Amino acid sequence: MIHDQIEDFAAALPPMSALMGLDLGTKTIGVAVSDRMRSIASPLEVVRRKKFTLDAARLAEIAKGREIGGIVLGLPRNMDGSEGPRAQSTRAFARNLKGPLDLPICFWDERLSTMAAERALLEADTSRARRAGVIDQVAAAYILQGALDRLTRL
Repeated sequence: MIHDQIEDFAAALPPMSALMGLDLGTKTIGVAVSDRMRSIASPLEVVRRKKFTLDAARLAEIAKGREIGGIVLGLPRNMDGSEGPRAQSTRAFARNLKGPLDLPICFWDERLSTMAAERALLEADTSRARRAGVIDQVAAAYILQGALDRLTRL
């Protein structure tokens, strides 16, 4: 099931299962995971996009290995809150992902997540080359952490 509301997503989640956060780009997918208590999001990896079936297979492999109970997918809204082509592409990706993963999926507003991730990496004095390699998974962790923080207040 795909959810726009975090409350509906929370109701669909199995207890004591980790969540996976995704920052979907045109060339990469940033992946982050939570602990089973759903308190901390940690950057995991960057999946280089090839074909949907290969990308979905890698995400399914991560989900199985980490006992993932749901997916938080960053939704790239425009600054005014409207949805453009990137948001529609993300929604299509979620619909396609339902087949291979069969997990609850929730959209999470990802506005400014990449900027926040970049700022955190700069503050950590991360080199430009290293930032380029990890920015997407750090952005995924920001997206997932936002959803985790909201889930604790439900």
